[in-house]
This record gives sequence, structure tokens and C-alpha cells, in this order.
Amino acid sequence: MAIEHVDVLIVGAGISGVGAACRLQERCPGKTFAILEGREAIGGTWDLFRFPGIRSDSDMFTLCYPFRPWTGSQTIVDGTSIREYVEDTAREYGIDRSIRFGRRVVRASWSSSDARWTVEIERGDTAETERMTCGFLFTCTGYYRYDEGYTPDFPGIDRFRGEVVHPQFWSDEVQHDGKRVVVIGSGATAVTVVPALAARTARVTMLQRSPSYVFPFPATDPVVGLLGRLLPPGLAYSIVRWRNVKIQTVLWGLSRRWPALVKRLIRALALRQLPPGYDVDTHFNPRYNPWDERMCVAADGDLFKAIAAGKASVVTDTIETFTETGILLASGRELEADLVVTATGINLQPLGGIKLTIDGSDVELPETLVYRGAMISGVPNMAFAFGYINQSWTLGADLTAQQVCRLLNYMDERGYDRCTPRNVRGVAGTTPFFELSSGYVRRGVDLFPRQSFGDPWYRPQNYSRDRRTVMRAPLEDPALEFARVSRADRSAAGVAA
Repeated sequence: MAIEHVDVLIVGAGISGVGAACRLQERCPGKTFAILEGREAIGGTWDLFRFPGIRSDSDMFTLCYPFRPWTGSQTIVDGTSIREYVEDTAREYGIDRSIRFGRRVVRASWSSSDARWTVEIERGDTAETERMTCGFLFTCTGYYRYDEGYTPDFPGIDRFRGEVVHPQFWSDEVQHDGKRVVVIGSGATAVTVVPALAARTARVTMLQRSPSYVFPFPATDPVVGLLGRLLPPGLAYSIVRWRNVKIQTVLWGLSRRWPALVKRLIRALALRQLPPGYDVDTHFNPRYNPWDERMCVAADGDLFKAIAAGKASVVTDTIETFTETGILLASGRELEADLVVTATGINLQPLGGIKLTIDGSDVELPETLVYRGAMISGVPNMAFAFGYINQSWTLGADLTAQQVCRLLNYMDERGYDRCTPRNVRGVAGTTPFFELSSGYVRRGVDLFPRQSFGDPWYRPQNYSRDRRTVMRAPLEDPALEFARVSRADRSAAGVAA
């Protein structure tokens, strides 16, 4: 039985994979491609997560695809709307016809003699192994494990008679109406789920070991409506998008250069929305500097409003043990609960867990470097989509998709079959690919490739600068090794010349 071959194989049908396919179809129309999706639906993160209040903490005008602008005035958008946007994009561009659902890629093996990848695929319905080959592998799998979340080993949790659920696996079967709920965590998920639960529970408490920065952000942008009435839609969208990019960049820059100033600003915003006398320094004034960890967004300050209305509370303490009826804290206080939500984080996983081999040798990702935020040193004909830690994910993922298209066209024009990033000049030192100190990053960052200081092995967290560099950088780069497969090798491999 012949093994199916495509020019480009995209792994993942989330916001990155669908966007990559659209770009490929637009800019490399002669290329054949397929998308392999391990789950049974389009949407990735936005289909997996279904907990109350699920939304993006990035504005939709930069989270959307540049080629398919967001047309609403809503800035912070719920997860269902984002999922539907990705699904609609896939249908509108015909990408949905190229998706193979229930196909999880477990291994990809590169052969230099025929310049192609052989990909092993596990079928979800039969557990059988399938194989495909491709000339270029493009992984759009995100950065965390879809099959498990992170929950610490809480003492006594087995004694608890109520229900415990991780937000990653929330379903309609989780009943919370009228219940006493404790949400463990202080990150983006906790900040999102607490105000959403507050409207329907008897009491909801956010239990945090230490506070995070919570930045109130308008859920709707009045400027959008004004510009929409005065300007053509495309121009209005472009202005709003680039304005938001600049705002994000400026906030990041200020946080790095003058952290104390940004710290005071965020504290002042919290004080304005919390009740008089509220202990803001205990519950909303972190020990670390802004953007050392990812900043949480409260749409229209909804978390603060829930606290001010008496519908939610925050407790900053550590867990001594679970009891039959709740959680005993180190301070001696006990929080009674019927439902505990462990918003305690994710587990990182590079490339969706795909094992890579090059001519029979395993690729050790932590020993590699990332080339222009997209490719991996020593790994031919491969790219991975990754967003920014301080801006919308799609900004980085779409930039990578454009890089890939530019590279593929360059290779075709010159008859190259293979492109491999090489650290030919050596680097003075390396640094983690993630520049955050969050717990989930510390737990898993060593699984990922690293970066170094300076172009092209370092990706600045600045989309505007990165876009100029990436799209203008010559592909005749000493760090890129191009090669052609000989006719003899092609014949031996059964590849048409």
C-alpha cells in the first residue's frame, strides 16, 4: 500500500494550524498539504477548554488573523466566539477539507537521502499506526499537554467528599449552582473563572499561595465603532490592530525598564475598583516585578467587581491539608467547599510530544537553538508555530507561517530540497526560550530548545521589530544550510526528479 505524500504536513488544527494552512494556500498555491489533528474538532485550545468564563487575555484585534479581521467591537472575547471564528475561517478558506481528525503524530523521522520526513500517526478510533511522508513538517501544536493538566500533590485530597476538577477537563457535568466553591490558583484561569462562577454559586473563594498582577482591561473598544463609521473597514481594523500592538509593546517595555512605576500603576487601578480598606497589598501586590510572570487580564475589572459586590473573595494562604468538608490552611482557617477547582496550571510539552529523529539519530531538543523563533538548529525542513509571551499568540504564529511560505518559495526558485539551520559561528551562551518565571514555565522549560543572545538565535518580545527583521532578513544566511538531493539519491528513494 502506497504511503501518502504531501509537500507540507501541518500538525494541529487550532488557531495556529488553520492560519498556517491559509497562508500556505495563499502564498504557495502549488504546494500540496494536509493537517493532522489529534482531537475530533477544530479549535485546539479554544475547543478543549470549556470552563465558565473561558476567554482570551489578548485583545481580539491582534488575536485574529490579519487576512480575516475581527469585525466586532468586543476586545476581550469569550472562548466560544474564538472557536467559532477559527471554525468559520477554516470553512471559508476551504481548509476544513484538508483536516484529518483523530490523528496524533507520535514520531517524525527525517531521511537526508530523499529529503523527506516519514511521520508515524496514531489513529484515535482504532489505535492503529499510519504513515505519511512530507517534504516539510510544520508543527502547530501549542506548548502544553492536552491530555493532562498540572495539579500539585495536595495532602489529604483523597479525604475530600466534594468534587475536584481541573479547568482543563471541565464539562457540562460539573454542577456548581448554589455550591460553595474554592478555586485554587491566581493565574489567568483563576482570574477568569472566579467572576464567572460568582453569579451562580453560594460562595466562591480564590485561594492563592501568592498574588498575581491583575490588569483591568475594557471588554469593548469604543474607538472601534468610531473608526468604523469614519473609515473603510480594512483601514479601521489596521489602525486598531497596530495601536493595540503598540500598547502591548509599551507596557512590556515600561515593565522591564521601570517596574516600580508599572507596579504602582496596577496597584492604583486595583484600589479604585476594590472596596474601601481592602487589603490590596496582601491579595493583589505580587513580590515579583510586572511581566516576570504573565499578567492576568480582568475584562472590565470583573474580578474586582465580584469582590466589591460580595460575591467572591480572595484568601492568600497555603494549604495544610484537605479535610472531608474543605481545605485547612496553614493559618488554621478552614475553607468549607462542595467543589474545588484546581486552576493550578498546565504541563509544558514541546512539539505536541512528537519524537524527532534525523537519519536514525534522536533529536535532543534542549541541546538545540531556535532560529528566528521558528526553526530548530540541526533539524532540516521543519518549523514550529509559537506566539509571544507578552502579546497575542497569533502575532507570532502568523509571522512564522509567513516565514515558512517565504522559505519554501525561495527553495523552489533555486531548486533546493533541504534547509537546515546551523550554529556555524557558535554562540557565547544560551538562555531559555521562555522569558518568564511562572511555575509552569520553571517546571517544563528545560524540555524546549533554547535561544541565544543576538540575531538570528534570539526572538525579542517585540512584534513590530521582529516583523521587520524576519520579513527583510536575507535567506542567504550563513546560519541556513541549503542542499539539493542528487538524482542518484532520488532514484534510490523512488522520488520523482
